[in-house]
Amino acid sequence: MPILEARSVTKLYRTEGSPVTALADVSFTVDAGQFIALVGRSGCGKSTLLNLCGAMDFPTGGEILIDGQSTSTLNDAQLTHIRREKVGFIFQSFQLLHTLTAIENVELPLLLARQANARQTAEERLGWVEMGAFAHRFPHQLSGGQQQRIAIARALAHNPRLLLADEPTGNLDTTTGDLVLDLLRRTATQFSVAVIMATHSIEGTSVVGRIVKIRDGRIEV
Repeated sequence: MPILEARSVTKLYRTEGSPVTALADVSFTVDAGQFIALVGRSGCGKSTLLNLCGAMDFPTGGEILIDGQSTSTLNDAQLTHIRREKVGFIFQSFQLLHTLTAIENVELPLLLARQANARQTAEERLGWVEMGAFAHRFPHQLSGGQQQRIAIARALAHNPRLLLADEPTGNLDTTTGDLVLDLLRRTATQFSVAVIMATHSIEGTSVVGRIVKIRDGRIEV
């Protein structure tokens, strides 16, 4: 069974005028350990699709399945469980809490989920992204690349089945971006996580296993 499956997904946004189609009849699957890139220009529907894949939004038509469960059929408690237990998120702007240290940022979602050994797990994830020496620094004391590595550690802290990355190298230089891409590749292979990355950069797809091109809300065949 695929970790993520999109079945004929359509997403419409209602405006004062005619409905705007963000996605139209999009279908694809992602298996454990697979790293795929959603590629297309800004506004093509990549971020909308990531939000649907992470159960942060819901399709107008079709369905998204995470581990065989259709997100549109779940109640609020079930959706919270899926997001907390099965999905990890990485953003272009890092979205670290600036009042918390690196290790506290990684530890926070574990504490909210009342998981045992939260501090030990956070230390292990920081070590995996080679940021253990920076555990007690605040985000403003770290470079952009270091902050993104902390964000990756946080996203992996709860051992997700699915990792969603929205333009994860967009604010980074080429060398630092390559390091982040390699971490995402290793995440897929070492932890058997299904990784979906949205990017407008063809150069950023060199390490992925599969490219899905999106144009005007549709997958290009």
